[in-house]
Amino acid sequence: MIDTLFALSSGRLPAGVAVLRISGPEAAAAVLALAGVLPPPRVARYGALSDPRTGEMLDRGLILFFPGPASATGEDVAELHLHGGRAVVAAVLRALSALPGLRPAEAGEFTRRAHANGKLDLAEVEGLADLVAAESEAQRKQALALASGALSRRVEGWRVGLVSALALIEAGIDFSDESDVSGEVTTDAVARLARLKDELLAALTDAARGERVRDGLVVAISGPPNAGKSTLLNRLAGREAAIVSALPGTTRDVLEVHLELAGQAVTLLDTAGLRETSDLVEAEGVRRALARAEGADVVLWLCDTGSEPPPALTRAVKVRTKIDRNDAIPEGWIGISAATGAGVDALVGRLEREADRLGGREPALITRERQRRALEVATLHLERALGDFGGHEELRAEDVRLAVRALDQLIGRVDVEDILDALFSTFCIGK
Repeated sequence: MIDTLFALSSGRLPAGVAVLRISGPEAAAAVLALAGVLPPPRVARYGALSDPRTGEMLDRGLILFFPGPASATGEDVAELHLHGGRAVVAAVLRALSALPGLRPAEAGEFTRRAHANGKLDLAEVEGLADLVAAESEAQRKQALALASGALSRRVEGWRVGLVSALALIEAGIDFSDESDVSGEVTTDAVARLARLKDELLAALTDAARGERVRDGLVVAISGPPNAGKSTLLNRLAGREAAIVSALPGTTRDVLEVHLELAGQAVTLLDTAGLRETSDLVEAEGVRRALARAEGADVVLWLCDTGSEPPPALTRAVKVRTKIDRNDAIPEGWIGISAATGAGVDALVGRLEREADRLGGREPALITRERQRRALEVATLHLERALGDFGGHEELRAEDVRLAVRALDQLIGRVDVEDILDALFSTFCIGK
C-alpha cells in the first residue's frame, strides 16, 4: 500500500504562516480526523484542528483539499495553513504521525511522486530544483522556464520530427524493391534529419551560457601584490571581506564573495598577488591564483603601474588602480581608486555589461551537464544518420532510434532511477 506523506512545506519557523502538506490515499481521512470536515475541492475553509486522540484543539487555520489526479502530486493532497509557531507545527505533526498510513516525507518525496504520476518530467524537476536554489534574477527566469516545460516542449518537438523521419526511412525499406519510391522518401527523411541536427547543434552551442547562469559567473581579481585587489573586493562586496594591508603578499589563498550584478549571480575571487617568490606558501598561493584566474569567466587585471597582464590573461579587463595618487591612465584601461571609490561605478558598469553578454537576456534551454550530454549523444547519432549507408537504410534507422532514445533520456522517459536518487536528495523536506 502507498504511504501517505506529510511535511512542513513552507519556510523556517517561526513564521507568520506555516503550510503543512499531506499527499496520498489517506489525505482526506487525515483532514477529517483533525478538522472533522472535508472542505470542497480547491476551496479554502477556516476551522479548528484538534488532536484526534484527545480532542484537544491544536490551532485554527485554513484547510484545503485537492483530489487526485488534479493535484500537484497526482494524488489526493491536503494543505493545512497554520500559525507559524514551532510548538503549533510540532503539535500538528505529532497528531498526523499518530494516524494510520501516514509518515513524514523524505527530502524531495512530494516532487518524486509528481514525477512518478506524470505531473513533471525530469527536465521540469531539475528546473524546480534550480528555482528553489535560485539566488539571482537570471537564475530565477531560467529555472522558471525549465520548470514550466520550455525544454520539455522543445524536446518533444524534436522527438516528433525524428519519429516522422524514422517512419519515412522504414517506409523506404518496405518499398526497397521500388527504387523511385525508396529514393524519394529517403531523400525527404535525410532533409528532415539535417534540419533537426542544426536545431540540436544550436541548442548545444547555447548550453555553456545556460550552465554559466545556473552556476553563476566567476570574476577573478588578479594582479601584482599590493595593487588594491582586496580593497576593491571589499568595496564591491560592501563589507570587510578581505584583509587589507600595505604589506605585499597578504592574500595567500583564494577568497570568494558572492553578489549579484545585472541580475546575474557573480562570484568574486580575490587572489594572491602574482610575483616571483621564494616563500613556498606564497608560491602555492600564486599558483592557485593564476589557475583560478585562467578558469574565470571574467578577469580584472589590477595594477597601479600600468604593467600588462601575463600571456595567460591577455583577455583580462585592465584596471589602473590608485588613481588618487597617480591619475595617468593608459589607453584601454579603466582607472579607479578602490580607496576613495573614484571610477568604481564605471568598472561596475563594465562588469554588468560583461555579465549581460555572458548570461544573455533570454533563458537558455540547456542548463545542466546531464542535459548537455544527452543532447550531444542525440546529435552524434543524427550526424551518423546523415551518412552514406550504401543502401543499408536499416542502419540509418537504428541511429535515428538511438537519437530518439537520447532525447527520451534527456526528459526522463528512460534510465532515470540513479539520476532521480541524486536529484531528489538536493530538495528540502516538504518539496
